[in-house]
Amino acid sequence: MSLSSQTLDIHGERQSGQDVRAQNVMACQAVANIVKSSLGPVGLDKMLVDDIGDVTITNDGATILKMLEVEHPAAKVLVELAELQDKEVGDGTTSVVIVAAELLKRANDLVRNKIHPTSIISGYRLAMREACKYVEEKLAVKVEKLGKDSLVNCAKTSLSSKLVAGDSDFFANLVVDAVQSVKMTNVRGEIRYPIKGINILKAHGKSARDSYLLNGYALNTGRAAQGMPTRVSPARIACLDFNLQKTKMQLGVQVVVTDPRELEKIRQREADMTKERIGKLLKAGANVILTTKGIDDMALKYFVEAGAIAVRRVRKEDMRHVAKATGATMVGTFADMEGDETFDSSLIGHADEVIEERIADDDVVMIKGTKTTSAVSLILRGANDYMLDEMERSLHDALSIVKRTLESNTVVAGGGAVESALSVYLEYLATTLGSREQLAIAEFAESLLIIPKVLAVNAAKDATELVAKLRACHHNAQTKADKKHLSSMGLDLSKGTVRNNLEAGVIEPAMSKVKIIQFATEAAITILRIDDMIKLVKDDGQNDEE
Repeated sequence: MSLSSQTLDIHGERQSGQDVRAQNVMACQAVANIVKSSLGPVGLDKMLVDDIGDVTITNDGATILKMLEVEHPAAKVLVELAELQDKEVGDGTTSVVIVAAELLKRANDLVRNKIHPTSIISGYRLAMREACKYVEEKLAVKVEKLGKDSLVNCAKTSLSSKLVAGDSDFFANLVVDAVQSVKMTNVRGEIRYPIKGINILKAHGKSARDSYLLNGYALNTGRAAQGMPTRVSPARIACLDFNLQKTKMQLGVQVVVTDPRELEKIRQREADMTKERIGKLLKAGANVILTTKGIDDMALKYFVEAGAIAVRRVRKEDMRHVAKATGATMVGTFADMEGDETFDSSLIGHADEVIEERIADDDVVMIKGTKTTSAVSLILRGANDYMLDEMERSLHDALSIVKRTLESNTVVAGGGAVESALSVYLEYLATTLGSREQLAIAEFAESLLIIPKVLAVNAAKDATELVAKLRACHHNAQTKADKKHLSSMGLDLSKGTVRNNLEAGVIEPAMSKVKIIQFATEAAITILRIDDMIKLVKDDGQNDEE
């Protein structure tokens, strides 16, 4: 009896110890290998075709992993890691996955050599703290010393690995102008750059170099009727979130009519209700009406007569940005506490003008000179959809990077410089410790070198030799006082040599590097702590019948 009761315990399979670790590490390596070849200025693009045949061509780590639909639970951690990096920093999604997978692989080797995972974890944690401290204290350079060029260079570094790398000068300037034009100071007096206020519109045709920055928020829809004016100035904007159509009775409401003449009155009243609503809007002074829902022809007539612009089916997201930029309030219903319908003029937003323009083949409504925060639109031109989508992703990364640089004010040299410097520093640090963690920190130091290695391999250069040169430079920089300037030496991937990347203008925000190290370590630790996996078998419900 005792035997059978044990077997009934769990319906499923259980793996524990080394098997699970090996399996998890394998899964993470597989994920990292997919994005590995897309790292760096000479990285290659991936073409992803989903289940309905939509094609995405991209170089952005987070996008690639999101589209992969990874099944393995440990590998999912890496996918979420890339998304987190995308949210927090915007760029460096590929690096973070590669570093995390490498840390795991090294940790797994240590576990095989009979070192307890707990020691490795504490070693990694220590190494992470020291690395972040070292970046902030020794490697980071204040932006003020470098001026506007540094922002352009940051954007160029971010764009260098993307599809638009050929025109990176042009796009970098576009991005920096866009970010600087949405500068605002929040309530606490901090300067912020809300890049959500930058609207990116994609229009077919012309070449990528014909993209431009428009001052104003562009809505990708035209006016609702031809009779409306194309320009309203000054604009008073109402943002609505309901239908301006003939009001119908709600479902389930039954009206029993005894006198057939009453029917016409009911119809008339239904029409008048919408008319009254529009009257209230216009009376409050609104001359631009945006709604996320529909407006029917009968309602449009009143707007045309009043000389107002009405736009229907505006995207919710656009609506929120417009409301924020103009100081309007999104209105979901006219009903007030008394049960009447009112519309207060304080709910209206203000802008200098609203104008309809033609961009490519589409009509767009531009909102210019908004009251509270300035809004700008980037109009991207390009040959086809794939290219435009990829341009949008590239610019999103670059915008985020410029925003981070402006807000944190510190940059570091790119091109594997930080990773090599940290590797040398952490190896030295490991030898000073007389505890178990020494081995873990040494492996952490080795793991960071994966970035310069992959960069060199992707550029078809000799990785071993380049990384050796790079480490020699950084070793000199850290041991000899007169060689301090070597600390920003990184790879030049077009020539296959080592150069000073700060001077060459290959720079990234320090925050980006710090986050990469923190997130990668946390993810590696999370997966490393797993030593048991129980997979339950789906129960088909036969047990209930027994």
